[in-house]
Amino acid sequence: MAFDIEMIRKVYDQIAERVDKARTLTGKPLTLSEKILYAHLWDGTPSKEFQRGKDYVDFAPDRIACQDATAQMALLQFMHAGKSKAAVPTTVHCDHLIQAKIDAKTDLKRANETSNEVFDFLESVSNKYGIGFWKPGAGIIHQVVLENYAFPGGMMIGTDSHTVNAGGLGMIAIGVGGADAVDVMAGMPWELKFPKLIGVKLTGKLSGWSAPKDVILKVAGILTVKGGTGAIIEYFGEGAESMSCTGKGTICNMGAEVGATTSTFGYDASMDRYLRSTGRADVADAANAVKEYLTADAEVYANPENYFDQVIEINLSELEPHLNGPFTPDLATPISEMKEAAAKNDWPINVEVGLIGSCTNSSYEDISRAASLAKQVADKKLKTKAKFTITPGSEQVRYTIERDGFIDTFDKIGATVFANACGPCIGMWDREGADKQERNTIVHSFNRNFAKRADGNPNTLAFVGSPELVTAIAIAGKLDFNPLKDTLINEDGEEVMLDEPRGYELPPEGFAVEDAGFIAPAEDGSGVEVKVSPSSERLQLLDPFLPWNGKNITGAKLLIKAFGKCTTDHISMAGPWLRYRGHLDNIANNTLIGAVNAFNQKTNFVKNQLTGEYGGVPDVQRAYKAAGIPSIVVGDHNYGEGSSREHAAMQPRHLGVKAVLVKSFARIHETNLKKQGMLALTFANEADYDLIKEDDTFNFIDLESFAPEKQLTLEIVHVDGSIDTIKVNHSYNDGQIAWFKAGSALNLIAAGNA
Repeated sequence: MAFDIEMIRKVYDQIAERVDKARTLTGKPLTLSEKILYAHLWDGTPSKEFQRGKDYVDFAPDRIACQDATAQMALLQFMHAGKSKAAVPTTVHCDHLIQAKIDAKTDLKRANETSNEVFDFLESVSNKYGIGFWKPGAGIIHQVVLENYAFPGGMMIGTDSHTVNAGGLGMIAIGVGGADAVDVMAGMPWELKFPKLIGVKLTGKLSGWSAPKDVILKVAGILTVKGGTGAIIEYFGEGAESMSCTGKGTICNMGAEVGATTSTFGYDASMDRYLRSTGRADVADAANAVKEYLTADAEVYANPENYFDQVIEINLSELEPHLNGPFTPDLATPISEMKEAAAKNDWPINVEVGLIGSCTNSSYEDISRAASLAKQVADKKLKTKAKFTITPGSEQVRYTIERDGFIDTFDKIGATVFANACGPCIGMWDREGADKQERNTIVHSFNRNFAKRADGNPNTLAFVGSPELVTAIAIAGKLDFNPLKDTLINEDGEEVMLDEPRGYELPPEGFAVEDAGFIAPAEDGSGVEVKVSPSSERLQLLDPFLPWNGKNITGAKLLIKAFGKCTTDHISMAGPWLRYRGHLDNIANNTLIGAVNAFNQKTNFVKNQLTGEYGGVPDVQRAYKAAGIPSIVVGDHNYGEGSSREHAAMQPRHLGVKAVLVKSFARIHETNLKKQGMLALTFANEADYDLIKEDDTFNFIDLESFAPEKQLTLEIVHVDGSIDTIKVNHSYNDGQIAWFKAGSALNLIAAGNA
């Protein structure tokens, strides 16, 4: 029987009435996204129509998923909420703190030794509050969720931006900061601006070298990293129905890279097959009973331009394999154009490492197709030119591919199988030689390729492709290798071509596993004690942030004016810093160290206005905090894109930053700033970004009358005494302004006033 089957049946029992009511209220056929949203309103049965991109709406998610890096702060916050048990089904997955270096067994053993304090904390706090715990080595959160918890028509939030992976099984699954998760765990509604809708019509059918990954790589090239902001992407059409459930998950997973709120597919036969193969026939049977409510109304897909805010059409029969990158996941290059693009941009052609797996592409289908290429290395008397690694997505997948001989196939070409964890995808890769910072090229089937993301080397050019294409390029050792037409020279001096990859949607003999890695919580956790040592460098109990004093913020110093792309990786790096995710003061020492200072084009080198000297961003900010001086951060477009990590909001808040003023925000980061009692502001006139000078001081003129849909006035005082007065926008509603006034959303929950 599936986990939480009674909860799932309750969702299905209510869905018809709620969707039918929403259809009546709106007076039109509904998309799948709208059906799920209206079926999960906090108030129950819909009573009004909501305006896309305008109305804030309270929702009631069905479940929550947390990964170990973000779960630490989320659960530390939840401990302050005064609740005895999580209000909805919740799980914690230990996948981020396992560093890839040697092999799965060695790396997992080392992680259990070096991070045992954190794992013990997470297991004990999960046990106390009724939370399911997946131990280290069990797998990557999103693959484990797809295999065990995702269900068509459900709504889930998770403390990781790639929570959206579950859209492959027909969910509305959304990445959030830990404070949002705490709200829902505490029995409160979850607030979201009603999303706009982007429809992607898929015609034709994938074949040959093209894979589901190429769909989202193509979409990323069309929409860019911010084109999906504030929208749900809904895929449909014959092409969508022809793909596997896990292939759909891959597409939804990388929807985070275009800024989309989430992505999803309508329920179909592939989802039914996947549910049954993963031991959830009961969910499949329940879904089939209401299947017309688990996809859009027929009229929507017949005439999508009438129901979506934007429609994109892709013919899968004509779709070419893509490589996206370097340094951004939306720089899309068809493989046939890579030779020209690489020469034009002087990208290193020799590929050092090919890496497959991660939460994006670690299904049985992905691994089996890659293995079909690895097998050809021996069969065609070839040698693999690049290093090659595999990161299975779950212990269930790993155990099954070992049983079916795929790991042995990879071993024969000298591949390394890493632990069932995030590893290189999130920078948890102890790559030999990376410290030399040599310019080099890698290819991987992950989702992000920001500078320093995988190995910490700013000169590593990372390109994103399907597992099949990555495997082929690793065999060839050349970035511009096009397996559709290029030949390789084998050991006999013969020209050979790689045959098209072949694989299995699902294991022919079924999935198998000895120990999936799940630990159920105690029925009554009241007697469980959660211990955090006061001297720990890894964990720190939280003190509430101070409330606003009701006065205008004046005399605020500029901490940094960030230039260009500033992701949450730039604001709060991962990699070795993950060890401090449960200790706010320690991890605050990486605050904005990756952001580029607009005044000198350097990282972690800003002017201290108190001394006139330059120093690291955290050091300068701590000096301002010690002197009781507020500060402000200024940024460019799509500030805070990437990971959902709320540390990128909590760290500046902890250090005394009062406001973040940018041209535009990524959705999750803007919400995280609001939740932590920060001012998240945008320039009313983007050109005012250019007015900001290095020695500026800022005064808020009318913060005392902070109100929804009312601009704030900001006075910029330059060092020569001249003043520029500008208007700034915000998207706060009354409830969010209450968070600001209270010091944080959690302060309201703890006070019982949320």
